[in-house]
Amino acid sequence: MSTRNSLWDALNQEQDEQTIYRQALDQACDYLAGMRERPAFPASSAIAALSQFDEALPAGPSRASDILALLHALGSPATTAPNGGRYFGFVNGGQLPAALAARLLADAWDQNAGLQVMSPIAAKLEAVCEVWLVDLLDLPAGTAMGLVSGTSLATLCGLLAGRNALLQRQGWDLRERGLFGAPPLRVVMSSAAHVTVRRALSILGIGSAQIELAAADEQGRFDVKALPQLDERTILILQAGNVNSGSFDRFEPLCAAAREAGAWVHIDGAFGLWARACEATAHLTAGIELADSWAVDAHKTLNAPYDCGIVFCRARHELVTALAASESYLPVGGGRDGMLYTPEMSRRARSIELWAALKSLGQAGVDQLVAQLCQRARQFAQALDAAGFRILNEVVFNQVLVACDTEDMTRRTLANIQAGEVCWCGGTDWRGENAIRISVCSWATTEADVERSVAAFVVAREQARGARA
Repeated sequence: MSTRNSLWDALNQEQDEQTIYRQALDQACDYLAGMRERPAFPASSAIAALSQFDEALPAGPSRASDILALLHALGSPATTAPNGGRYFGFVNGGQLPAALAARLLADAWDQNAGLQVMSPIAAKLEAVCEVWLVDLLDLPAGTAMGLVSGTSLATLCGLLAGRNALLQRQGWDLRERGLFGAPPLRVVMSSAAHVTVRRALSILGIGSAQIELAAADEQGRFDVKALPQLDERTILILQAGNVNSGSFDRFEPLCAAAREAGAWVHIDGAFGLWARACEATAHLTAGIELADSWAVDAHKTLNAPYDCGIVFCRARHELVTALAASESYLPVGGGRDGMLYTPEMSRRARSIELWAALKSLGQAGVDQLVAQLCQRARQFAQALDAAGFRILNEVVFNQVLVACDTEDMTRRTLANIQAGEVCWCGGTDWRGENAIRISVCSWATTEADVERSVAAFVVAREQARGARA
């Protein structure tokens, strides 16, 4: 028997027996069972052990069971633990149980969500999610939704639609005539805009010379008084949730001015747009309904699995015109065709776990989830303040900025926190000062997790003082 036939026989046997899938589920359950006590960041020994993956590509096939065993033995200890409740380094949400389970089933389905005929189930759930989310976030009726990898790409899509729409209104059909020679556009955003916005603008051919930066206030909000005169050639970019402070721009006056001028408004709401769905925080988003496009991540505040970003566009035809592609072999129009709303044609069926996350929570559950994250952030701030740390921001959402008495002590304390195994936080620069950045994003974070983490902060600071002495 040839080697080729032996390989195919082995693959068919693994598929038919299904033992490797049960093995994978057993290992996943084993991993999740210890999640609560798993270190928030892997130990240095676990990271060092990853060097065992450094090998030449094997000359021949490997058994699937051996591959899974190696992944679990070396990979599982080298993971961060956003589902453990004490990982606060980035705005990384956990995974709701129903959403994770749906993801596992969806991975077995392995659906391409580009067209309805490629996956009727993915298309149906994507259509349902659009209706649910437009209602949940109280966006204008008829708003279109596209599912992408994350807010970086969602922002790119929203700005693409805005760029094309503004040029079209000036009589320039970009799809026909291209970008060279097009009427100039301008972008207005605050100095506190996220780095992904600049990257998206660069990809779209909008350079720094076309960007006008307005001042941000002490909380990182767009200073309304610094808003320049807008016109019909302007894209105004606002922010729902500053990546450091969690602050929200004042949307009502800014969006109103933009609409009067005929400008396009895009809102970067990676984690903060979900404030709209919570009674206690909805006031932070007053006026976002006046915008033209929005970007948000379901894998952040909503706690859907990675990767699940969402772009919304008020005018469906403007998003579709900017992104749609057609070819004779692509049967578009039989139902919800997801590729019309995103740059991707072949793409993962993100709608499945997104639907499961929304279905499992319902409106009341989303409200409670957002409120709980905010409560934990306030608990953090209050406890750290009582322990003698300085809180540098108004804690309005899920972000807390912390500092010690001196910048050197802040750096040393953060290094000790990161070297420990209790919790993990990242550092940032806030208004010219080093700070420790706490992002509370996981449904799994309990009051006890916060208390334990605050105690770790205190110990880390004492260690820093001792080392300095």
